[in-house]
Amino acid sequence: MVSAATTQINIKKVNADRITDTNDILAAEEPLEIKLEYGPATARKQKSLSVTMRTPGNDAELATGFLFTEGIISRFSDIKSITTLLENIVQVSLAEDINLDMAKLERHFYTTSSCGVCGKSSIDAVRTVCNILVSGDELRFPASLIYKLPDILRSRQDVFDSTGGLHASALFDVSGQLLLTREDVGRHNALDKLVGAALEEDLLPLDKYLLLLSGRASFELVQKATMAGIRIIAAVGAPSSLAVELAEESGITLIGFLRGERFNIYSNAERIDI
Repeated sequence: MVSAATTQINIKKVNADRITDTNDILAAEEPLEIKLEYGPATARKQKSLSVTMRTPGNDAELATGFLFTEGIISRFSDIKSITTLLENIVQVSLAEDINLDMAKLERHFYTTSSCGVCGKSSIDAVRTVCNILVSGDELRFPASLIYKLPDILRSRQDVFDSTGGLHASALFDVSGQLLLTREDVGRHNALDKLVGAALEEDLLPLDKYLLLLSGRASFELVQKATMAGIRIIAAVGAPSSLAVELAEESGITLIGFLRGERFNIYSNAERIDI
């Protein structure tokens, strides 16, 4: 499968003592510049907010999720329009009555596909204030269901099947139904796309769902999940120490090393029924 999210190249494949010419499909990685238009109708301003390396596709969702998880918008209606100016540039026009925290706009940073917090001067700078209200905390997930989730996600990772090179974020309800999934070369982009899609569909807060990460659980992903109201995060890979610390502080159940019929619970284990 070749799409905007993939690219095909010619390679030489070595197998023991044989070398053959063949084709390979790679996950596409291109820069996306997010521009912001804001202010009253009589004095609109523009600012280049961020450049991120991403897999093309779902760019509007990526921009929406990024603005939300960075605390720049609080609801989908804060966005007046999203326009693709060029292939790798999107402009988000905010509603005219939105009062921006200009300090947030000064966080103009370059983000690579492996780091969503590069350029931020300290850990304190990324401890975004979370204003989202969650409902009563009655969420419970049985371990027997959690064991099955990676295989369900894997069956829906179309681009990963072609390339083997993408991260995925997915939302599951308590019955194990997969509601949303997004892929990207950047794990933080995959989650921003997911949150952006959920914001568009008016699903926030996401306190009734489990977030599944196809890789490791980093601080930045837990921070973005906190902004979206997520209460349970399960990762196929390892969590970082700071991710565990933030999950504990935020009341999030954090699961790592979800493989087969085993996983580790690093914080707030009471939501998991064994």
